[in-house]
Amino acid sequence: MSSVRSAETTAARIVGAPVAPLLPATGPVYVLLVGEAPGPRGADRSGVPFFGDAAGKHLYDALQTLGAVAMPDAARDVPWDGARFAAAGVRPVALGVALGNAFSCCPTDNGSTFRAPSRSELEGDANVARLHAELSALEARGLRGVVTMGRVAARTLDVVLRAAPRPALIRRAVPHPSAQGLLSMAPNRGRGARMADLQANWRALLCQATVEAGFVVGAGEAWAERGTAT
Repeated sequence: MSSVRSAETTAARIVGAPVAPLLPATGPVYVLLVGEAPGPRGADRSGVPFFGDAAGKHLYDALQTLGAVAMPDAARDVPWDGARFAAAGVRPVALGVALGNAFSCCPTDNGSTFRAPSRSELEGDANVARLHAELSALEARGLRGVVTMGRVAARTLDVVLRAAPRPALIRRAVPHPSAQGLLSMAPNRGRGARMADLQANWRALLCQATVEAGFVVGAGEAWAERGTAT
């Protein structure tokens, strides 16, 4: 029994490794979507921002609707879980957008419990420099705008842009797709609201913000087809 518990504890431990942004293999990147930090059941296990945690499901559903993400057929047979996606070798394909986080690692103090990233971690020189470098690299690929998801991402981007202003960059902000974020956008803090309705409203809001930030609907599929043809 002790060996079983040990295996379960090891399997549940937070990896804490940096998670790189999800980028299109080719073509332009019109919009960067920024969350807070990799989640313990999602990006920390899958190695892909938002891929596998509960909040990320709504994000990827919305981006698929826009044609900004393509999901491999194999994903249909895998439960929505970062570790299972990694084991199955399943990864989404970004088309015209990039996905990243304000903090690149899943924050933890003990290797097993998730915590929010601190302001010193988010606004420290190393993290600000990382975000600045990511923006610069994406600008070289045609970046037009950024959509932040949640207050932490928006506040961190404020710090980055104060240090290195980008006046041409379009900014849009939506609540975080977590249950807490969804409730924050509803009247009366969501009292009496159906979670399914809040999720649908958030997906519509995310699609609108992504288009307003500069995403070109249909461009992603065109680049994907071009890549397949070559």
